[in-house]
Amino acid sequence: MITARLFARLREQAGRTTEELDLAGASVADVYSALRERHPALEANLSLIQPALNESFAQWTDSVKDGDEIAFIPPVSGGSEGGVLFEVTSEVLDARRLEAAVAHAGAGAICTFTGIVRDNSRGEEVTHLEYEAYAEMAEKQMRVIADEIAERWPEARIAIAHRTGFLEIGEASVVVAVSCPHRAEAIDACRRGIDRLKESVPIWKKEFARSGAVWIEGTQAREAPPAADPRTASGPVGTPDLP
Repeated sequence: MITARLFARLREQAGRTTEELDLAGASVADVYSALRERHPALEANLSLIQPALNESFAQWTDSVKDGDEIAFIPPVSGGSEGGVLFEVTSEVLDARRLEAAVAHAGAGAICTFTGIVRDNSRGEEVTHLEYEAYAEMAEKQMRVIADEIAERWPEARIAIAHRTGFLEIGEASVVVAVSCPHRAEAIDACRRGIDRLKESVPIWKKEFARSGAVWIEGTQAREAPPAADPRTASGPVGTPDLP
């Protein structure tokens, strides 16, 4: 048996998070086709989906075997020695904590980026956000980013944390902190860190506005089905497991 996992808009379309399928030897595309037979509302356009096999990005033609875990994920919202902290958490983020993690005697500069939930987007008033993550793979991809940064800036130390669940306006959603011997390196490496995180780490943003909710996939906003307000729903926020 293999385990298929769905995230963000795909999870809502199927109405569940995981499926067990007896498809060893099939391709990744075959697995998704089987899921669509069970859940016809699933996205039909494969160009809007990125498959992952055992927490690494995969190709649709890749084969699967017993015990594999396959994740189907929509476009994301937008470990080396230098990597010291990688975290996906539902807890409030503390930028000072990440700065302390990368600080050391040889660091002449620490650059920190903090992403904040704003009250508007796409010309509408935003009431709050929800973030969902494929946490295990997200932290793995954060380490890949740290490796990339370390190749270009060998003396850099990097810490990355991203929040999940319900976020109010004004709360921090992501923090990237980088220390380097000099300020120019620290600024450039920090910019690289947040840009790559938005490109490749499987974390999704759901925006709630007066007109309704949308999932942000890349540069596109895609309508979300009606859902209960997470402030009143039971169970953990940001990690639903629907029957």
